[in-house]
Amino acid sequence: MSAIAGILVTAMVAPALAVTGIATNNSIGMFENLPSNIRPDVLAQKSEIYATGSDGSPVLLASVFDQNREEVSWDQISPFVKDAVVSVEDPRFYTHGGVDIISATRAAAQSAAGGDGPGASTISMQYVRNILIQKTEEIQDEAERKKAFDDATKTTVDRKLKDMKLAIGLEKEFTKDQILLGYLNMSNFVVTLYGIEAAAQYYYGVSAANVSLAQATSLVAMVNEPNGLRIDQAEAPEKITENQARRDVNILPAMLKEHKITQAQFDEAIATPVTPNIVQPSTGCKTANDNIGAGFFCDYVSYIVKNDAAFGDSAEARWQKFRTGGYQIFTTLDLDLQTAAINSMNSNVPQLTDRLDLGSSMVTVQPGTGRVLAMVQNKTFNDDPETTQPNETSLNLGTDYAFGGSTGFPSGSTYKVFTLADWLKTGHSINEQVNGNVRTFNLATFKNRCEGAGGGPYKSANDGGSTPGSMSVVQATAQSVNNAFIGMAQKLDMCDITETAMSFGMHRADGTPMQQNVSGVLGTNEVAPLTVAAAYAGIAANGLYCEPKAIDRIVDATGADVPIPATSCSQAVDPNVAAAMGQAMAAVVNGGTGGAARPGDGIPLIGKTGTTDGEKHVWFAGASTTLATAIWVGNIVGDVSVRYTSVPDYGNVADMRFSTWREYMAQANSKFPGGSFPTPNSSLTAAPQVAVPAVQGKTIAEAQSLIEAAGFTFQDGGATDNEAPAGSAAGSVPAAGENATKGATVTVYTSNGLLKPVPNVAGLELGAAAKAIQNAGFKYSASTQTQVTDANCNNKVALGSTPAGGSFANPASTSVALVVCKKP
Repeated sequence: MSAIAGILVTAMVAPALAVTGIATNNSIGMFENLPSNIRPDVLAQKSEIYATGSDGSPVLLASVFDQNREEVSWDQISPFVKDAVVSVEDPRFYTHGGVDIISATRAAAQSAAGGDGPGASTISMQYVRNILIQKTEEIQDEAERKKAFDDATKTTVDRKLKDMKLAIGLEKEFTKDQILLGYLNMSNFVVTLYGIEAAAQYYYGVSAANVSLAQATSLVAMVNEPNGLRIDQAEAPEKITENQARRDVNILPAMLKEHKITQAQFDEAIATPVTPNIVQPSTGCKTANDNIGAGFFCDYVSYIVKNDAAFGDSAEARWQKFRTGGYQIFTTLDLDLQTAAINSMNSNVPQLTDRLDLGSSMVTVQPGTGRVLAMVQNKTFNDDPETTQPNETSLNLGTDYAFGGSTGFPSGSTYKVFTLADWLKTGHSINEQVNGNVRTFNLATFKNRCEGAGGGPYKSANDGGSTPGSMSVVQATAQSVNNAFIGMAQKLDMCDITETAMSFGMHRADGTPMQQNVSGVLGTNEVAPLTVAAAYAGIAANGLYCEPKAIDRIVDATGADVPIPATSCSQAVDPNVAAAMGQAMAAVVNGGTGGAARPGDGIPLIGKTGTTDGEKHVWFAGASTTLATAIWVGNIVGDVSVRYTSVPDYGNVADMRFSTWREYMAQANSKFPGGSFPTPNSSLTAAPQVAVPAVQGKTIAEAQSLIEAAGFTFQDGGATDNEAPAGSAAGSVPAAGENATKGATVTVYTSNGLLKPVPNVAGLELGAAAKAIQNAGFKYSASTQTQVTDANCNNKVALGSTPAGGSFANPASTSVALVVCKKP
């Protein structure tokens, strides 16, 4: 066969050999020395991303591909397709050994006569060429790839010889059916459309197994001229006409000649016009926008693949592998929740407004698993810069920079819950008293074992300028009182607070280290809504934090499971601490600052509001026992106050977080109804009573130290009349020895030293008594005497005085009166 093929090829290309001076025997020798082995690589196939539908079954979100191909088996292709290809391309396919001697002889004769005529390429030879072209696409270097492609597609003598030799070798390793199947799965049907299955679905909206004879032959008509005979361009109807002409003039008659169809089938197909039913493939994450706004989640999944080293050495290599590998990625996205979320977002937050560069993102995470169930924002996903409209973006406002390009937003008071967590971890109670009043703090008094203490004054306002005074931690959480939490942090360690937050997965969206300054207690670190939602899911899951998980399963083109990107769960805080956190956070939605977010369906909820400096951004993060959802609304770029900005037909911008969260969670709760949160034990809820220490006579600094060491909040009450030395502590309210709630404010007064002891004059003669009073510096007047009637008394002697002897009074303002006896 090889010798005969060599001779025939020599005859076919005789004119070329004559020009080049290559002898016939050289041609045969060259043929014998050519490589004879070729194997098809794994075909590039589209990868698909799935969400979960209402019934739990996978629903396609999007497909991504370099080549839109779905490889199918022999039984999944209609006999009409297989018979049409063989009849028109290679009628003796099942009888030759890779090179059709008859066709080659005819081509050689025509070549010798100087004509063109039909070629001698068999299906096996065409398959060889397709394999070689496919292999070029795996070459990363562009110049090398182009050179390899040109070599595979050139029509030179040596190229034809190689194709023949490789076709002969191919048929030694594969059956005819395997070769034909590979050919049909590999063939190009225009640009990125490859394989008979994808072609049938695109051009006619049916599978390759179910195409009619008319449809099958129309598809086969495109195999050797996909662009010229494509039928998907309404602006080029002549191509449909030409496609039908090839079908009717070449392919159907060939099938009839080869007895693959009957005359009746032929007549019916000829009478059927080529009528395409174009079904656009689900291409890229833009297609995941349709009705459910899932483009950003789809893009997030793509970044997970790009960032996972298991898929390759670089982001480019990983994504290339994904686009061509035929993977099926089954994600965590719940279409019911996603639909409810995007509907609520669209109803409550405009995509565009001339008032500010408005952005919003809302994300739901499942407590106990970390599964991301919904992700929406007030923009439409579009990653094509040439077609992006003002309401569209590829910037994912819900994720970190590495997973969508956003650097995050200050978390505001949603971050206070981590100071609360550390407060409880160190043994404090949610019912301890804290001082919520605005005051100036000394930064040197804040501990930080990681970075060291700072210095200088620090003062922060309370929202709305409130001065709540002493309040419980529950009340401080419910009302989001800044100074109460700064005061709590002063009793803790800033590094511990940060590490507690990090144990719940909190991190900056830009990837830089968390800032640990005192203002960070109020939420100055820029974070992503996904990060906040996952952290709150950890609180709702009894302190079990799970890293966000967007992929449940990956299957490769062979149906084998592929390891998914690893996520893990860890206990961030003790369950009792989480329960106490939940009790305080429940007060936020039950009468606190987050009450407007409560759906009113009776499902127990916890939550926390957040507002940043200048009201540039607002948050609400909340959870049931089954769902945790965080929403951010604010300036994408700019510093417009959302509190004092309204949008026609939508209302106040700051309130959009509440209406969006409320409407969405009302529907989400109906599918995932939460239960009751655990009740913490009394160790973290009791209001501990502590005896107030005695401070009279101490220096004010000593008194403050004693008060704070006992767990109280010290407050200076100013000067007061007292017998203690001037400048020392006069006493306190509550008084020494009285029991008060730990953390309560104890007011200490400074003595002015003006109180003196009243002399004891009982038993002294009246004159001596009066003199003793005056000598002590007190005023005395006989007219102020108090008389006591007693028949047996001595009216010459004082019975006592008012104020009584031994008591303290201010001589400058106190007149002492004698108590004397009067006989009846």
